[in-house]
Amino acid sequence: MATILDELKWRELIYDMSDGVAELLARETITLYNGFDPTANSLHVGHLVPLLALARFQRFGHTPIAVAGGGTGLIGDPSGKSQERQLLSTEQVAENVEAIKAQLARFLDFEVKSNPARVVNNADWLAPLSMMSFLRDIGKHITVNYMLSKDSVKSRLSSESGISFTEFSYMLLQAYDFAHLFQHHGCVLQTGGSDQWGNITAGVELIRRMFGGKAYGLVYPLIVKADGSKFGKTESGSVWLDPRRTSPYRFYQFWFNTDDADVVRYLKFFTWLSEAEVAELAHCVATQPEQRAAQQRLARELTRMTHGETALARAEAASRVLFGGELNGLSAQDVGEIFEEVPASTLPRHALEGEGVSIVDLLTTTGLANSKGDARRKIEGGGVYLNNHQLSDPLRKVSLQDSIEGQFIVLRHGRRNYHLVKLQ
Repeated sequence: MATILDELKWRELIYDMSDGVAELLARETITLYNGFDPTANSLHVGHLVPLLALARFQRFGHTPIAVAGGGTGLIGDPSGKSQERQLLSTEQVAENVEAIKAQLARFLDFEVKSNPARVVNNADWLAPLSMMSFLRDIGKHITVNYMLSKDSVKSRLSSESGISFTEFSYMLLQAYDFAHLFQHHGCVLQTGGSDQWGNITAGVELIRRMFGGKAYGLVYPLIVKADGSKFGKTESGSVWLDPRRTSPYRFYQFWFNTDDADVVRYLKFFTWLSEAEVAELAHCVATQPEQRAAQQRLARELTRMTHGETALARAEAASRVLFGGELNGLSAQDVGEIFEEVPASTLPRHALEGEGVSIVDLLTTTGLANSKGDARRKIEGGGVYLNNHQLSDPLRKVSLQDSIEGQFIVLRHGRRNYHLVKLQ
């Protein structure tokens, strides 16, 4: 019978783990946790690996805990950072925690009776700690020598900026998270990205010294593109799970634009598709890459999972627009994003009041036609489209009623020669 480790292995999601993890997971179901620090008011696509892994553990009968770091978020994790983080206010961290908790809840099952998921905030046990109790009850168990041996600390000590005592203490705070969850929730496994290995093993050691208990760690590989560049970044910044920060259309396009060299790995990392389904899509990539079947499936699975069926349908409709699909039902925001990179011009909104302007004049002023005569010939030849509807009458007027929420007019000549008119 397959175990969660079998699942993680074929998905290439195991970077390292403590001795004994395989035996532990083979003989019993456990409670595990993964932490998510609230450095922003949304998780991003890089968080999906550990988040989905918690959900994978849950489907194999284990009990997942997602820790929103309302306490540790006030300090900042030095792992993987070359310089000090900018500290957030208590109010900002609290707001971020609430936003992140809602996102975590979309991926985990809180209703299943046997092993319901739990989301907790580590500020609940870290904030009440006094300085004296922290130093006496926790700090005395971990030596400075031990902390200095960790890569997250060593790399900062050798940098020009160094490391403050604030960030140096982060390892102890995360270690105490693990100890607290071990003591109060029977949590014996902490997971995270490979950059968290030092923090995780510090928690394993703290549990051993405080309680004489046995705990474990398992870390996932940090995701990078095949060309070595950073995953989850676009020219406009990070790809967020919050639709207000990254629209479902942009989210869909991010996955659809995945390179052939990365798409099979991403199907393993980020979807629930079976090994056989992924193998079939890998075959499509190898034999018919131009069809982009794997990229389309990846984009559909992730958009549905993150934003729901309705948002997926809108994203796919928006994607079809560039190939002549209907604009009906799309918002002005959708249209602005779809045509962000096409040639554009501005037009006073009042110019379209009443009867509006001649389509011939509009084609000429936007440059889609060289002259009024050229514009008439293109219309009569069936090559001109207004909001992706073919025109045939060169006497046609374009008014505000033709605009999309009073903000845009979409013109097209031929198959892909678009021009966006922005109304001001």
